[in-house]
Amino acid sequence: MNELKGLHHVTAITSSAEKNYEFFTYVLGMRLVKKTVNQDDIQTYHLFFADDTGSPGTDMTFFDFPGIPKGSHGTNEISKTSFRVPSDEALDYWGKRFDRLDVHHSGIKEQFGKKTLSFVDFDDQQYQLISDEHNEGVESGTPWQKGPIPLEYAITGLGPIFIRVAQFDYFKEMLEKVLLFKEVAKEGSTHLFEVGEGGNGAQVIVEHNVLLPQARQGFGTVHHVAFRVADRGVLNEWIDRLPKFGLQTSGYVDRHFFESLYARVAPQILFEFATDGPGFMGDEPYETLGEKLSLPPFLEAKREAIEKAVRPIDTERSTKEFIKE
Repeated sequence: MNELKGLHHVTAITSSAEKNYEFFTYVLGMRLVKKTVNQDDIQTYHLFFADDTGSPGTDMTFFDFPGIPKGSHGTNEISKTSFRVPSDEALDYWGKRFDRLDVHHSGIKEQFGKKTLSFVDFDDQQYQLISDEHNEGVESGTPWQKGPIPLEYAITGLGPIFIRVAQFDYFKEMLEKVLLFKEVAKEGSTHLFEVGEGGNGAQVIVEHNVLLPQARQGFGTVHHVAFRVADRGVLNEWIDRLPKFGLQTSGYVDRHFFESLYARVAPQILFEFATDGPGFMGDEPYETLGEKLSLPPFLEAKREAIEKAVRPIDTERSTKEFIKE
């Protein structure tokens, strides 16, 4: 059985695609590599922020479902998303940047031997930066070359994903026996699991929590996390494997930018398994990635109706000069 290669992407829900674009572009310095729509709800934007070329394992994506209420954090949720930065020194830079830009953060802390810096956005979506200084394992991506962050401090990809569950023993068994993760460390009620080559780009941190109320999905929360598989052949192995453990799945789904499989692995915890390719470079030139509304071929005939349904968002950056500071 081919193991999962690590994290592929995280998809969350925002109250405002416009504010979300501003925060990720101008505060975090991640590159919008695709502006498209939710393929199952075409009046909803789906924005993909990633590294310089949209490499697998680097993207955080967002839906802006019209009229959705604010979510609430609790147990049984994908609770926090990490982003990798090159060094401990980079965290000092980010702490000062967040202070200057009024981004609420917790200060630098240590977690499983790595330096981290937790912060939130305007929706109370939970994030952290994690230093790659002492990291080994899955390689990270390439920072956005023309973004506002000095390259030696810039975000390069996804780090460990946090999941909070009430039924820890069941979830541990699911990770280890079904998904082939290994538990490699424990700190109090939090457990560190990794898969494949391991390291920051292939880790899940699971907190056992029976005290918090049940989380409620809405804006400010994560919708699902996706893990990398090499190609369609490996995806088919997982399509065959998961039902043998009693999991209901979506079956094969073609998302155009990658091919997918979805399965709910615990109450309110949705996992996706996604191929590394084809990626985001097929329909737009590198220089203007994410600047126009990109649609998969099966939605192209509906472009006029879709463009009327979603309000315009100005995402042009190729004509702008960002000062790195």
